[in-house]
Amino acid sequence: MSVRSAGASRTELIADAALALLAERGMRGLTHRAVDEAAGLPQGSTSNHARTRLALLETAVRRQAEREAVILTPTEMPDPVEGRAALTGALALALHRYLTGDSRELLVSRYELALEATRRPELRAYYDAAGRQFREPLEALLRAAGSSAPERHTLSLVAWCDGLMFSCVAGSFHAAVPTEEELRAGLDELLRGMLER
Repeated sequence: MSVRSAGASRTELIADAALALLAERGMRGLTHRAVDEAAGLPQGSTSNHARTRLALLETAVRRQAEREAVILTPTEMPDPVEGRAALTGALALALHRYLTGDSRELLVSRYELALEATRRPELRAYYDAAGRQFREPLEALLRAAGSSAPERHTLSLVAWCDGLMFSCVAGSFHAAVPTEEELRAGLDELLRGMLER
C-alpha cells in the first residue's frame, strides 16, 4: 500500500497513511513503522512527527475531520429558508458521497477511531471536539428549519445517518449502496416527522 500524493504536506501524508492503515488492517495494524512504509517515508519519519501512539491517533483524527469536511462543504449546505427539500437534498448528497468511492475507506477508519476513543479518555476528548464541527452546524440548520427540539432532532438525524452508513459499509447491507434518490426519500420521511407539526 502506498498513499503518497502530489502536493501533500508531510503531516498530511503521515495522517493519510495512518487512515489507510486503519481501514485496511485495523487498530493493530497502525504502527509508526507501518505508516512510514505506507507513506513511502524513511524509517523514523512518523516517530519524529508523532512521538507517541496517542499523538499519531490525534493526527489521524484531525486529518479524518479535514477529509470529511470536504465531503459536503459549507458552501453546499442549504440556506434554511430553502426548506426541508434543500436540506434533504444536501444530506442525501453527502451520504451518497460517503458511500461511494474513496470515502468508504474513510468511514472504516472513522469506526476504528471511534472504537479506540471508547478505550482512551484522552482520545475521546479529541475525537468529540472534532465531531462537534459537524454536529453544531447541523443543529443550527434544524433550528432554523423550524425544529421544536433541535438537539434531540440532531441526535436522531445523526444516528439515522451513522446507522445507514455503518450498515452499507460494514453491516449486512454492504453489498448494496442506496442511490441518492433512495437516500433522499429516507431522509425526507425522517425530516418530515421532525419538522412538520
